[in-house]
Amino acid sequence: MKKVLAIVSSPRKGGNSELLVDEFVKGAKEAGNTVEKVCLREKKIAPCLACEACLNNGGICVQGDDMGEVLAKLIDADMIVLSTPVYYYSVCAQLKAMIDRTLPIGADGGKMKNKEFYFITTAADAPRAMERTMADLQGFVECVPGSVVKGKVYGQAFEVGEIKGSPAMKEAYELGRNC
Repeated sequence: MKKVLAIVSSPRKGGNSELLVDEFVKGAKEAGNTVEKVCLREKKIAPCLACEACLNNGGICVQGDDMGEVLAKLIDADMIVLSTPVYYYSVCAQLKAMIDRTLPIGADGGKMKNKEFYFITTAADAPRAMERTMADLQGFVECVPGSVVKGKVYGQAFEVGEIKGSPAMKEAYELGRNC
């Protein structure tokens, strides 16, 4: 049994990427894993100030927002699901802010290492937009020592709920079931 952390970065509650995450979570739970879903829209996470104070004070950011809680969850997880709607061929701002704020636990001898990652993206314009977004996510994983991408789901949809009934829903469930 593994600890799965599913990060939903969409600002839209019930958006297409969240619906795919919910299918992944369903499959992962059925496979016997413990799963926690975190919606970044419910967290106050400010952009990184690049002051590097966190590197000198045990990873604590001077901004005093919710990122400390998210960092602890990232460290504790065995598997991390990163989901995002595609905005201008990249990840949304909420996920980018979270990624940038992993500095104190990241590549330079940090506490976040040896993770299994899964990516879930949705876009109205596929596949080029999603391929570029997946490359951005892959870049983050390459900065987490010993980590590997285990699976990806691409969902083509725009309107809320449009993803329902698509092949991506089954793909997300199966990926979770087999993680």
